[in-house]
Amino acid sequence: MSRIHNLELNTNWSWKQREPAVESVLDEVDGWKPAQAYPSEIHVELLKSGAIPDPYLGFNENKVQWISKAEWLYKCTFDFTADAVDDHALLEFLGLDTICDVYLNGAKILAADNMFQTHVVPLELSSLKQQNTLLLHFKSALLLAKELEAQMGVVRAGSTNLGDPSRVYVRKAQYDWRWDWGPELMTCGPYRPITLKTYTVRIKDVQTHALLSDANAPSLTVDVTLDGSPPAGSSLRITLASLDGKVLRTADVSASTSVIGGAVSWDLSGVVEPWWPVGYGAQALYNVSVSLVSIPASSSSQPPSDAEAILDEKTTRIGFRRVALVQEPLAEADQYGTGTTFLFEVNGVRMFMGGSNWVPADNLLTTISPERYRAWLTLLRDGNQNMVRLWGGGVYEPDVFYDTCDELGILVWQDFQFACGVYPAHDAFVASGRKEAEDNVRRLRHHPSLALFCGNNEDYQLILQWGDVKDFPAIKIYEEVLPEVVSALTGPHAPVPYHRGSPYGGKGWDTADPTVGDVHQWNVWGGKEFPWQDYVKLGGRFVSEFGIPSHPEMKTIEYWMDGAGAEARHAQSALMAQHCRAGSFERRLAILMNEGFRVTEDLETYVYNTRLMAAEAVGYAYQVWRRKWGGRGKEYTAGVLVWQLNDCWPVTSWAIADYFLRPKPIYFTIKRQLETYSVGIMRTVIKNRANDRPPQYYEYGNFQSYGATLEIWGTNSSLAPRAATLELHCVDLKSRWTHTETHAVTLLPNQATELLALPCPGPPQDVAAAPPTGDAQFTSTHSVVVGARLLDGETGKVLARYADWPQPYRFIEPALLSQPGLDVKIDRATGEVRVSAERPVKGLWLSATSDDGKEGKEEAKWSDNALDVMPGDPQVVFVKGLGEREVGVGASWLGREKVQPL
Repeated sequence: MSRIHNLELNTNWSWKQREPAVESVLDEVDGWKPAQAYPSEIHVELLKSGAIPDPYLGFNENKVQWISKAEWLYKCTFDFTADAVDDHALLEFLGLDTICDVYLNGAKILAADNMFQTHVVPLELSSLKQQNTLLLHFKSALLLAKELEAQMGVVRAGSTNLGDPSRVYVRKAQYDWRWDWGPELMTCGPYRPITLKTYTVRIKDVQTHALLSDANAPSLTVDVTLDGSPPAGSSLRITLASLDGKVLRTADVSASTSVIGGAVSWDLSGVVEPWWPVGYGAQALYNVSVSLVSIPASSSSQPPSDAEAILDEKTTRIGFRRVALVQEPLAEADQYGTGTTFLFEVNGVRMFMGGSNWVPADNLLTTISPERYRAWLTLLRDGNQNMVRLWGGGVYEPDVFYDTCDELGILVWQDFQFACGVYPAHDAFVASGRKEAEDNVRRLRHHPSLALFCGNNEDYQLILQWGDVKDFPAIKIYEEVLPEVVSALTGPHAPVPYHRGSPYGGKGWDTADPTVGDVHQWNVWGGKEFPWQDYVKLGGRFVSEFGIPSHPEMKTIEYWMDGAGAEARHAQSALMAQHCRAGSFERRLAILMNEGFRVTEDLETYVYNTRLMAAEAVGYAYQVWRRKWGGRGKEYTAGVLVWQLNDCWPVTSWAIADYFLRPKPIYFTIKRQLETYSVGIMRTVIKNRANDRPPQYYEYGNFQSYGATLEIWGTNSSLAPRAATLELHCVDLKSRWTHTETHAVTLLPNQATELLALPCPGPPQDVAAAPPTGDAQFTSTHSVVVGARLLDGETGKVLARYADWPQPYRFIEPALLSQPGLDVKIDRATGEVRVSAERPVKGLWLSATSDDGKEGKEEAKWSDNALDVMPGDPQVVFVKGLGEREVGVGASWLGREKVQPL
């Protein structure tokens, strides 16, 4: 009896463009080039061979569109020596992108048409020779989509900046057709591993049910499926061990049948610890190993043997947790009414979800290394985020993504890969979608980080918005096929929750109903183009998408400029537009920018302002929506996921960190709002006329206000109350007047707590600048910055801080901001950076010089940034990557937006 043989076909690959003049692809002889990557995509090979320019630079994207209309061939040669006792063989393809005919030794063995499926092709052992050739013929997904569209009809799918509508007919990553943050790069190739397996019997599938009871008592059940005929007397050895190898439980079970349900069922109370999301406990992980063991029978001529043969083995890493999506009636109404919750409960604890949406981290998927995945997810975790939503127009990510989420304690919301379109539901398409779902649910179901499967992204919403779509055939997929697959493959003990679409909720699919389900809040920036100050009125039970675009830092812009001249270095140049795909971005950015900031022709200043604007807007949204996490029965908003965490190429987008993992200011404002403790301020201006200007003009927009009121609250995500001191420090920008007061407060556990309501302090009339009116009711708060700090009641340590500034910022005279007496002290040995100021500073951005990151050195990484600094409140942050190198440091802030050397 032989153990299974696995031969990954990872060498001897070559590729070429298909020559239409050659009648059969089997006859393609000339022009083969050795592959320089494995797994491989054709754009990567063309780029590495110098056949195309880098599509991420300049206008080069436009120069490579011909690739998507061509056909491409890959070839692999491999040796094979048969084992005399093997009687089964198969080829396993973990990912073929996308339309691919596969030939083994000249015989066609597979016609693949779904990028997201795992293709397992049984082989006759006689089809394998001593020397073998595997040929992959990739056809144009772009042209096939148009052919299918001609046959089945043109349907609605996104808009002009969300790719050609024909994309819905092909099961390929939808963002490849172009999206409003990504390029059009229709790549193809064997983008995930290919393995030849030969065996007598193998372990086909292992399903682990790592359970926690309602009382958090752990247990483990393991189901095993075999392929082939196990020899008489063989057994399954199932072992549970800690990651350091300590065996916690083991058992041998007879392997007499191919399906062994409940091979073991262990009560593990006192043996294992639960897995917790980040911030709530440790991420306890364990290995479950299943070995198929055969003990050779003795013969009369040989003495008995105790030697065991391990025919196959699989190891699955698990964590013990239970997760629920709780949708229950709220005890009291909020501004929207009552409705139901939409919240995640893990191990019996209801948790506020603060996180990001994920798009593929590159258009060239094979270039994303495990280290790069870990860097992205660590950045998310270090930003105090506990959930990532994998958006439905990308891909099901490789195992390393979910493994890393398990390790870091990041909960995963996994969309199925349908986005922004009217998808078909004919029999072949439904069958392909079902297998796609089965393949990926089986692959992902054991991950403790997996919190939700979701049917699609915005399909219900867009059909409602369009209003002219008569048929919605994919309902069959979202409301029948996918929930059936999730229930069957993750249940019955503890099925992973399923949500039929995002957003979804309300009567008649009212995907904008703020009282039911989740919402995508795009009426700021898009939709009705409301000001960002309206986020306080535009929430919902769970905000799974919203955002404001901003530019990356100048270093990234210079990268895509690729040496372009001065004529390209302004905000409205064609080259800047080439790297901004957001729909109607010229108008939409102008609305928000002109309302909040002074118009400028200087690119660096403009870039700074977009970054500060996005940081202010999105930080405010997190602040006011987290305030609505009000405790049991008042969980009015239970989660906020910004669009989006990352970029797939160098671009201006909604990403909170750019393609090179360089965090934007928005990353840090979100990080502060999601700290264990935070403090918030809502200033409400008392207008002197009922029909005065709207709230986004705050106080600087109307010098005849009758003052303002302040509401101050704190949040506490820990499960224990926290006593603290609330300190208010008010500073007038136009005078030397200040005001300080303190209050003893208690932050209730796992919720927001209303702390204080009071009139906004302001300087007396004889100190304040003369108002443009003699109205006796006029007050002088229009130029007051209000700072709030939460201090530990015993040690005085700062738990949280926030500064509320008068708005819009364009009305603040630069002279009041440009000379704040800023002092920055950097200890290069320890990385400690101490920041203080004599006058209030808005949006202080610390950065290293252009030499940063060169010569293979690490780029500077800041623990905090985009700081609001108040007098008398020094802040300490840390920087990694400066060390003793002669790298300069600069700073910019509102009023001095161009970097100033320190």
